[in-house]
Amino acid sequence: MVLRDYYYYGYGDLVKVLIDYDIKHACQLHAMERILWWLIAGTKGGVNRARMINALRDRPYNANQLSEVLELDYKTIRHHLKVLSENSVVTSTGNGYGAMYFLSPTMEENYALFEEIWKKIGNKFK
Repeated sequence: MVLRDYYYYGYGDLVKVLIDYDIKHACQLHAMERILWWLIAGTKGGVNRARMINALRDRPYNANQLSEVLELDYKTIRHHLKVLSENSVVTSTGNGYGAMYFLSPTMEENYALFEEIWKKIGNKFK
């Protein structure tokens, strides 16, 4: 059943659906915020992951291209891409060496959270 179907059940039901949606969205937002804090501020490789997120915001890259742009070892990039992928921050298209990486739709929706976190901690790492 989609949201428009609730019109037939009455205003009270529609309000309940909207409240449930807002709660679910708030929980997802909170979860992404916790993940980003952990990935960026709570781990040793956080600065490099933040740099990768920033780069992928501008355009998609494969691992080799990210390695060149960020001047990091290819294996380091591959490791961080795996961590970011496992935490739904990035997605990839293609396989192997030529796989292209993008910010996930969830990360794109929550990019402002990333910017807030980086603003709070980024100066400590410059």
